[in-house]
Amino acid sequence: MAGKIFAILRPAHEPPRISLKGDPDEAERLRATHPAITPGYRLHKRHWNTVLLDGSVPDDLVLSLVDDSYDLVLASLTRAQRASLR
Repeated sequence: MAGKIFAILRPAHEPPRISLKGDPDEAERLRATHPAITPGYRLHKRHWNTVLLDGSVPDDLVLSLVDDSYDLVLASLTRAQRASLR
């Protein structure tokens, strides 16, 4: 998306994992409540979480985190960049 990344999927790992951008305060709360959510692997730990897709994190929460990550990156784009995505 306009040269920016909102998700990094690692399907070859067992279990698969996805790294997602997030609000720093929410990221810490999620890490404290879900053992399968850890600081982003090789990413800025304050802004990224890695989620093990082992079934312990509810699917609706994972989908919500994907949506939130996309929205955060989308909001950081210029108006012209956002318009080019349509």
